[in-house]
Amino acid sequence: MSINTPEELEKMRAAGAVVRRMLDAMKQAVRPSVTTRALDEVGAAVMRDLGAQSGPQLVYKFPGVSCISVNEEAVHGIPGDKELQSGDLVKLDVTIEKDGFMADAAETVAVGDVSEEKQRLLVCAERAFAKSMLVARAGFRVSEIGRVVEREVRRNGFSVIRDLGGHGIGRTIHEPPRVPNYADPSASQLLTEGLVITVEPIIAAGSGRATVAKDGWTVCTADRRPSAHYEHTLMITKGEPILLTAA
Repeated sequence: MSINTPEELEKMRAAGAVVRRMLDAMKQAVRPSVTTRALDEVGAAVMRDLGAQSGPQLVYKFPGVSCISVNEEAVHGIPGDKELQSGDLVKLDVTIEKDGFMADAAETVAVGDVSEEKQRLLVCAERAFAKSMLVARAGFRVSEIGRVVEREVRRNGFSVIRDLGGHGIGRTIHEPPRVPNYADPSASQLLTEGLVITVEPIIAAGSGRATVAKDGWTVCTADRRPSAHYEHTLMITKGEPILLTAA
């Protein structure tokens, strides 16, 4: 969607603030032996207290409030009885609806002591996002975001998962435009002031090829190598974008 009024911006900021509060609470609860279902319940309690609803449940009937994915699980992991172990990478992906507007963000959290490769992967996803903010501005094309993301990821010896990427958001979870994490020439739309999108490097230590698990939801790396995910919902301006899901 494009934000056209101060009232719309205020409501998008309110939705983004709920996502931030949920993510912060879930991150604080991450530790060895905690289950992904318990993490989901932490986020759900915050969501309910703030008068919001789960976007994935509303739009797709997802079987959890938030998507929680571990190690080779890249996105859309279903919360359950899996216990986190020291050395895991857990991806917390939160999308909510509040007062008719949706916001979406994700972070990758290290559980205890992780390998040097996993730590570099986590940092790389965040750095690729940060560098892409230089071109997530009015007048650039959507494909420029992906070009910057993939260049940074490849420079660090990792791969983007090309099947996954960012998207427009606002009135529902997935709106135009598609925001690939590579320089896709078909992503030629010009970014315009007020446009709301997610930018979300989803990267892997291996080939970057992906497959869907038997549960029909969880997207995993085909070679079972670890993955990382970092995402914000943002509004395009002529200068630095406004990160609606940041602290």
